[in-house]
Amino acid sequence: MSKIIPRYEFRTFAQNFGLVETRMRQLANCEMIRESAEIYIVSAANNENNTKIRDDKMDIKELVEHKQGLERWNPRMKGEFPMSAATIQTDVFPAFSVDVPVLKRDTYALDQYLNEVIKPHPQLLDVQVFKRRFAFTVNGCITEIAHLLVNGAAIQTVAVELEDVDAVLEAMAMLGLTAYENVNYLLAIKRITSLAPLPA
Repeated sequence: MSKIIPRYEFRTFAQNFGLVETRMRQLANCEMIRESAEIYIVSAANNENNTKIRDDKMDIKELVEHKQGLERWNPRMKGEFPMSAATIQTDVFPAFSVDVPVLKRDTYALDQYLNEVIKPHPQLLDVQVFKRRFAFTVNGCITEIAHLLVNGAAIQTVAVELEDVDAVLEAMAMLGLTAYENVNYLLAIKRITSLAPLPA
């Protein structure tokens, strides 16, 4: 089995990307369009672990490195619902950096986990995110523009990622992204839901 090398990522958000999207479509053809409905669990106490659920599967990634304005995330935990209380207690909640509530079941289906564990917790919030993603390759980098609904609020995101930092930075320059702030999904969702302040 080949070793997975986490990619360096640049991501940013805006209401509309205008010339950036025009350049992207001039430089490359759209290779794929994907849609998904996902649930992000955000914590008021943590900015380093990104937790999302899609198709009854949980994926937690940990921010492990900043390099030249880019971020690198490593997988921290993968799980599937129904999920045992022991897994929730020992593997999931440490990523939130909050107290573990009393777990009254041995096993939790997704709706039970959300309604009985996440929603009542004063420091956690479940956020519904719908994504329509358009995939490109620019300068050898995985590149996308996506239209999002975050709890119903419409916003767009552009991302560029690859294992090669220089290639990502060059692709960003080609697309006109160098003046944009690098904002990961976790921070963007926290800003949209008022769990984090907007930039000055």
